[in-house]
Amino acid sequence: MKQATRSLLVLATGLVLGVSLTLGGSVLADRANNQAAPLPLDELRNFSEVFGKIKADYVEEANDKTLLESAIRGMLSGLDPHSAYLNQEEFKELQVGTSGEFGGLGIEVGMEDGFVKVVSPIDDTPAQAAGVKAGDLIIRLDETPVKGMSLNDAVKMMRGKPGTKIDLTIMREGVQKPLKLTITRDVIRVKSVKFQPLEAGYGYLRITSFQNQTGEQVLKAVSDMKKEHGSELKGLVLDLRNNPGGVLGAAVAVSDAFLEKGMIVYTEGRAKDAELRYTATPNDVLNGAPMVVLVNGGSASASEIVAGALQDHKRAIIMGSRTFGKGSVQTIFPMSNSSAIKLTTARYYTPGGRSIQADGIEPDITLKAVRLVDAEDSEGERLKEADLSGHLANGNGKKPKDAKEPKGTKGEAKADDLVNKDYALHEALNLLKGLHILQARGQ
Repeated sequence: MKQATRSLLVLATGLVLGVSLTLGGSVLADRANNQAAPLPLDELRNFSEVFGKIKADYVEEANDKTLLESAIRGMLSGLDPHSAYLNQEEFKELQVGTSGEFGGLGIEVGMEDGFVKVVSPIDDTPAQAAGVKAGDLIIRLDETPVKGMSLNDAVKMMRGKPGTKIDLTIMREGVQKPLKLTITRDVIRVKSVKFQPLEAGYGYLRITSFQNQTGEQVLKAVSDMKKEHGSELKGLVLDLRNNPGGVLGAAVAVSDAFLEKGMIVYTEGRAKDAELRYTATPNDVLNGAPMVVLVNGGSASASEIVAGALQDHKRAIIMGSRTFGKGSVQTIFPMSNSSAIKLTTARYYTPGGRSIQADGIEPDITLKAVRLVDAEDSEGERLKEADLSGHLANGNGKKPKDAKEPKGTKGEAKADDLVNKDYALHEALNLLKGLHILQARGQ
């Protein structure tokens, strides 16, 4: 993978705010020689007049620093949802974001129609435990309406000391009334990679977010699953559902792990240094074994890069629902006063030339959001003859089976429980088995 050689910081995620600000890989840019456009003197004169009017006539005395910072924030937020001004504190939080440990609720959020929209809840966090779902609109924080708030202000309200509580009032598609969820803030420790073997030599790999070490962790996870099976894997399910993205370099490393050659992702922008190309290196860790990638509407940015690369190279079947569609690149420009601006500078494109932006990745196989339920569980506890008072004994001397005998056997594999409770994973495993059979037959 190409080493980053430039000093600006590029984000692979969108406006990943709230509790998880994610820093991208380092890249160097030399814009000192770029020709500056002529200054719009008339517009600057108008700005100066407005500034003077506020200073002279506003009902309360206005602070110069606050006015100018607000003007900068407004200038950037007016460009697109992902460009933003970061003061010193916000810039520090952004730089800490890739450590895998930070405070908050455990959600990735952006703005939509003046409300905070959940991009996705993070695995094993208070937000996920409380039932927050991708696509939820947060309309109230405690008793404060979100409408009219800036995203930064909403984020500050959601942050707080671990152990303190906050009430989120949300609107959810298909639910008529607002839902009120009480969430206890905590220190969020994100485990980027989770894995476990499935039945008969098939593996399950879950990436919750793309952090600096994710690529290395994926290689180790595949190696560990191979050792547990004592042989090569017959197939792998890569789960990117509700993965909001993260570090660009990690997305490239994960894609590269399963590809032998060719383009992984490229970017295009107005500035020359916004054009980047990432290509795969030899050695597929699965040696060509079939793959199914699970995605949904909470799969964004770096997740979409991986899914798009594997789809275009026909290396994996993409299964689930259309992804989020976050396909723009944000570059962090540090300022002289230790603040920074986050500016959209390019768009991502898949190897086949598809722009991810506002379109997302369309899965090869679309799945509806359903949940597997055991047939007996769905019917509830039914009354049996053996439950009736005074029932006749069995004529051949057999004792009736205990109606409440637990299903399954002691020590039943946790992998079976996972597959049986997850419809998408269940379908992915079935597809992998079919692909393995076809591959074995040379078809």
